[in-house]
Amino acid sequence: MTILGIETSCDETAVAVVRDGRHVLSNLIATQFDVHAKYGGVVPELASRAHLEKLDGLVEEALAQARCTAERVDAIAVTRGPGLIGSLLIGVTAAKTLAWSWGKPLIGVNHVHAHAMSAAIELDADPWPAVALVVSGGHTSLYQVRDYHDIVLLGRTVDDAVGEAFDKVASILDLGYPGGAVVDRRAQRGNPTMVRFPRAMLRGDSLDFSFSGLKTAVLYHIHGPGKTSGGLHRWTEDEIDDICASFCAAVVDVLVDKTMAAADRLGVDTVVVGGGVAANSMLRARLAERCASAGLRLYLPSMVYCTDNAAMVAALGCRLMSLGYSDGLELSASASLPPKAVRG
Repeated sequence: MTILGIETSCDETAVAVVRDGRHVLSNLIATQFDVHAKYGGVVPELASRAHLEKLDGLVEEALAQARCTAERVDAIAVTRGPGLIGSLLIGVTAAKTLAWSWGKPLIGVNHVHAHAMSAAIELDADPWPAVALVVSGGHTSLYQVRDYHDIVLLGRTVDDAVGEAFDKVASILDLGYPGGAVVDRRAQRGNPTMVRFPRAMLRGDSLDFSFSGLKTAVLYHIHGPGKTSGGLHRWTEDEIDDICASFCAAVVDVLVDKTMAAADRLGVDTVVVGGGVAANSMLRARLAERCASAGLRLYLPSMVYCTDNAAMVAALGCRLMSLGYSDGLELSASASLPPKAVRG
């Protein structure tokens, strides 16, 4: 089964062709970094316009790279949410148009669920049941995944997503946008024990997350208690490396502890991770250490599948179609799909 996947949930225009849910024949991503960098964040209207400009050409190129024609495509899978509504509408409209003109089935995919299952693309066998940690610029969630159509929310952020926290800290330190990669690079040169930033574990045995307090702690550490500016000049480059490392350690400690707690509570022996922050070197290393110590299998996606991509959308779409799921041309985009929805 060959699936064409389309992903436009935020600021990456992506198209992929995937066969049988595992064999990625093409996986193209047009980044919008230069469009948004000068604003320090994604501008929704500009993101939508860039999707319009790039999508048709990417579909043609993805098919060409896959040596595939429209006739050989079995279905169109598209991210229908959650995300920026304007961006989502571009992708969903394009997918519906292709499905109608090519006479192919249409499958709407939940973007977060696709991240949760992205590590499975490269495996010879399904890793389920598993605990899935999804960590990105817009989402921080823990799931119990029993199958591709059977996913249950265990916990999520009550305020800021972890990727948003990385971007905010990068902004505080004047390191540029997007912040995740540069904070990670600086952290690798720093001492993660130099600053003891707070670890918000929340009440009791909660599997929810909170990172707003950590962002504030970094802000006050840089500028002084209660201050939001004026203190950055006091810090050397080496000290900024230490701050980045200490911030990463505070984030990673919470993510790893709650993931391990979820696996223990459910009695599963497999952990999978997805989303842009899954590329963070400290997170990957600490999870590997803790899972090995606990005798758990850990599956991390390759870097290309950490960021928003269409291969994960096409792969999940293939699995859902094989289970009998499909959508009609009435499929709509949704900025905020219910977190417990089995399908997107």
